[in-house]
Amino acid sequence: MEVVVVGKHTEVDSALRALTVEKVQRVAKFASDVRRVDVDYEQHPTRRADDSHACEILVHVRQHLVKGTAAGVEHVIALERALDKVEEQMRRLHGRRVERRTGSRARSARDAAAAAAAVTTTEPAPARSTDAVSSNGSGPTVVKSKQFDVRPMGVAEAALQMELLGHDFYLFTLAESGQAAVVYRRRDGELGLIEASG
Repeated sequence: MEVVVVGKHTEVDSALRALTVEKVQRVAKFASDVRRVDVDYEQHPTRRADDSHACEILVHVRQHLVKGTAAGVEHVIALERALDKVEEQMRRLHGRRVERRTGSRARSARDAAAAAAAVTTTEPAPARSTDAVSSNGSGPTVVKSKQFDVRPMGVAEAALQMELLGHDFYLFTLAESGQAAVVYRRRDGELGLIEASG
């Protein structure tokens, strides 16, 4: 498992880097197919002291990305908090994988169908992002841009991927139709689906 540690607006010393690599090894107990773990540290001197140090962990598992973000008084505390979030997501993913392997596929199919009914309307490549993309004119400025490969999947799998990333929406290609779609969390807590047509 490759561990990549970077600092944005802060320096990551060798002691913090070694501690990070040691602690991040814990995620391997939930999945044997963890390929890479990206750990990004950031310091925000303008924030209050309680959350001035941030840590984002992105775990690349076969066909899934698991993400945890947290802030704290110092980087070690932010790392622990983010790692707790990642471990919770990894436990959830592990549980779903075990459920699929132990012969409960019919129940899983029923659950997936129920999840798809509740919606009202190859392996992913790592996301590539660029910061501070400016727009022409007086409108809002795009501050972050990401590009990633979209792969075909069902609505239930897209909803799981959205939860694992901790996002409010997820862009994917519907396996049934090959059309682009977005699954999103509605204000009432339920899920919504937007399908591209034509």
